[in-house]
Amino acid sequence: MNQDMTSHSLNKDRLKRYFDVSVPVTTCNLRCSYCYATQLRVTPAKLKPLPYSLSHIRKALSRERLGGTCLFNLCGAGETLLAPYIVELTREMLEEGHYVMLVTNGLPTKRIKELTEDIPVELRKHLILKISFHFMELKSKGLLEEYFANIRLVEHSGISFTVELTPSDDQIPYIDEIKALCLKNLGALCHITVARDESKPGVPILSALSREEYVKVWGQFDSPLFDFKMQIFGEPRKEFCYNGLWGGCIVLETGSISQCYRLKPTRIFDNTSAPIDFCPAGDCEKSHCHNGHSWLTLGVIPELVTPTYLEIRDRVTVDGRHWVGEEMRQFLSQKLAENNEQLTARDKRQVRIKNRFNNTFYSLKKSISGLIHRR
Repeated sequence: MNQDMTSHSLNKDRLKRYFDVSVPVTTCNLRCSYCYATQLRVTPAKLKPLPYSLSHIRKALSRERLGGTCLFNLCGAGETLLAPYIVELTREMLEEGHYVMLVTNGLPTKRIKELTEDIPVELRKHLILKISFHFMELKSKGLLEEYFANIRLVEHSGISFTVELTPSDDQIPYIDEIKALCLKNLGALCHITVARDESKPGVPILSALSREEYVKVWGQFDSPLFDFKMQIFGEPRKEFCYNGLWGGCIVLETGSISQCYRLKPTRIFDNTSAPIDFCPAGDCEKSHCHNGHSWLTLGVIPELVTPTYLEIRDRVTVDGRHWVGEEMRQFLSQKLAENNEQLTARDKRQVRIKNRFNNTFYSLKKSISGLIHRR
């Protein structure tokens, strides 16, 4: 029996569903050229309070209502940790029994200290920070020392972490410096993600390099995250997708859930005692699964062979330490299909018919609303 299977069989917490949660933050303390908010010219807005109390959100997303222990990815369009309620919200979700991932640039020192001090040690074991490494901005602003000091603070507190760099052409001359910084401060090379050009049809790779050159340049970091993202980039998914049934996208500002990005939302926070209609997306019309490194590795397409989410996030340091702690490693090594029933061929056909009608109606409704608005 391999190590993943052994640790995973000992884990009492079974991964039932995965949710990507949009936190209403567009403000950021950095301004990176490759940022999607920058590309789409999202105007930073003043931080607003949530329309629901944190206890209400916890009740709406309780283990009982969701059917078990879930994994939540909390991410804003800006810097997630700038949300004043984010530490308390994270603690509420952890106390409910869920596991939480927080996306951050690693710079809000005050908030990071709150995470490491205000959240009990046992709960920290179910939290992971996905820390972006914005090298050019950190270097130009003289923030590299503070950045790595915050990561050390996270690691020493028992919170899991992973570090990823968004590759951009202007960073290529600094690759050797980036590697040296990572080995010195992290004990391992950072992971590499893939930047998308959100302003163009098909959402291509954001680079002047050819695909082959891009892989050669950034592949030298030996990042399983980069390898898998490049494997699925530009590959449309034709299989039946269980996203929507085994998870979905939640928007905190509206209290709504959708099967996937930009699909019809359904409000689920208004009546926390009402059951949630979890319906799989089935077919996907996107050019590729934009966040497939999460959805696909967690198993929303059961027959697709992928690494586990753990395998593309963890690193083992030169002295044998793991970035991801033991309990989080066990949880992130699971596949959703192991803990959920799959549909029959007949059920899948019915889902496709239902979704085709709902999506057509939703698109028509949006088009009419847009015409009225423009008038």
